[in-house]
Amino acid sequence: MPIPEEFKDMRPYEPEELAAAYDSLLADPMFRAVVAQVMPQIPADMLGPMMHNCKSILEFQYTFIRPLLDGVIKKCTTGLTYDFASLALSKDEQNYTYISNHRDIVLDSGLLDMALIEDKELNTVEIAIGDNLLIYPWIKTLVRLNRSFVVTRKGGIREMLQSSQRLSAYMHYVIGEKKMPIWIAQREGRSKDSTDHTQESLLKMFAMGGEGTPAERLIGLKLAPLAISYEYDPCDWLKAMEFQLKRDNPDHKKSPADDLMNMKTGIFGYKGRVHYQAAECMDDFIAALPADMAKNDFYSTIAKEIDRRIYTNYRLYPGNYVAIDLLQGGSAHADRYTSEERATFEKYVEGQLQKIQMPGKDEAFLRTKILEMYANPALNQLAAVHCQ
Repeated sequence: MPIPEEFKDMRPYEPEELAAAYDSLLADPMFRAVVAQVMPQIPADMLGPMMHNCKSILEFQYTFIRPLLDGVIKKCTTGLTYDFASLALSKDEQNYTYISNHRDIVLDSGLLDMALIEDKELNTVEIAIGDNLLIYPWIKTLVRLNRSFVVTRKGGIREMLQSSQRLSAYMHYVIGEKKMPIWIAQREGRSKDSTDHTQESLLKMFAMGGEGTPAERLIGLKLAPLAISYEYDPCDWLKAMEFQLKRDNPDHKKSPADDLMNMKTGIFGYKGRVHYQAAECMDDFIAALPADMAKNDFYSTIAKEIDRRIYTNYRLYPGNYVAIDLLQGGSAHADRYTSEERATFEKYVEGQLQKIQMPGKDEAFLRTKILEMYANPALNQLAAVHCQ
């Protein structure tokens, strides 16, 4: 089935386009230097032949991406666990749109792929990635080789509207025609304080494509909330530093170098235990909403339900509860951790604070921000469970 021409510049590559994409990467000195650093086991003279031997994106992912992620899991985590029992996953029924909280720029979708292929040898996901992260041409080429499609985040009102319409149409095409799964974050950019909220504007974009009522269009995407839980966020100190930089200078913006630092730290930093928990597909919930519901209430209600399903499916760790007690100055959650686990977490936080080197370092503020990152998932889960 030919893919509509309107998607050509944003979609993953097709098999007949792979050779040219490989040649483009191989001609880029920066790409070759990155490969030499992160995959030193591949001889330089073998890189080209190995790439050209991959005749599909899945072969490319199994040859290059999977070994890299295997190494990350072994060296930078104490294990990846996952549970997709809430979904009817099979080779014939796998085209869900996974909408998740956003913890890591690269690994959120990468580790989801690892879970899917290990679980039932399912397809890897098509990945929504913002063009703000594609700071070098080779990165755009590489992500499209990793089954990504590009989300435009720059332009005027008319251009952004057209971009949103095209993005929505493409997502409906992937789910409805290609029968492939998708991963997309519930909001633009990572939640710096780990308070995860689904953007209603994202749901409105989803409903631009497809056919029928807004409810039917959302049901067409088979939205599956996904909770991603890290025991430790290796970027916590970078996020805390960004909080202070923005506090001290409201006009502060991250540079491309900052984005690269966040990507590198997120991939290769220590994460402890990592868990992926899928919630039930949203179809039945959306179908049960009143047909005459006001538009704003419709999207708000769905966003809050996605949030609730993510909150209740977090996998929480001792540090989450220690962080609450440290912030609140008490021991209300001491039954959730041991004295050794509390000491371990406090030592971890101090070590992360020591990594922050900046003029006018406000250590008390930075400590509070790091603690909030770990406390908020537990606080949100407790609130969500209490309201059920």
